[in-house]
Amino acid sequence: MKVVYRTAVRTFLCTCLLLGSVAVARAQATTGQQSAPSPDNTTDQQATPIPDNTTGQQAAPAPDNTKVNERDRSADEPTADQQKDNRSDRDITQQIRQSIMKDRSLSTYAHNVKIITQNGQVTLKGPVQSEEEKKTVEIKAMEVAGHKKVTSELNIKPQQNN
Repeated sequence: MKVVYRTAVRTFLCTCLLLGSVAVARAQATTGQQSAPSPDNTTDQQATPIPDNTTGQQAAPAPDNTKVNERDRSADEPTADQQKDNRSDRDITQQIRQSIMKDRSLSTYAHNVKIITQNGQVTLKGPVQSEEEKKTVEIKAMEVAGHKKVTSELNIKPQQNN
């Protein structure tokens, strides 16, 4: 009985390994990466890329962040890489982030705003869904850092029509 069980387990594991490697090879082939040799040692087959537009609808244009990126290139504009590495600035940023993340009524946009703290001065950047969300994020930052220590560069993301 032990031999039958052991053989069945080995067969099952080998089958899973074989199916997994085939799935990985197919996934790599569709993304244009070099795939590992398949079990039958044929690697010269070309995978046909799957078109992005499978529903017949127009694909959405890629987002254009050029203006935002140009703004952030200015030496006067605080960016996340300029975040000070002292403990008090990190603690302020962490407390604001935790406060924002605890509020489940906020959108993903609001949860992902940039919080940059330099010498106790907090700058908030990024899109939010509404004026109400903007105010909520600003208030949460002011509760942690202080009323006069928060600069808001939050902008309201335009609603998309479906």
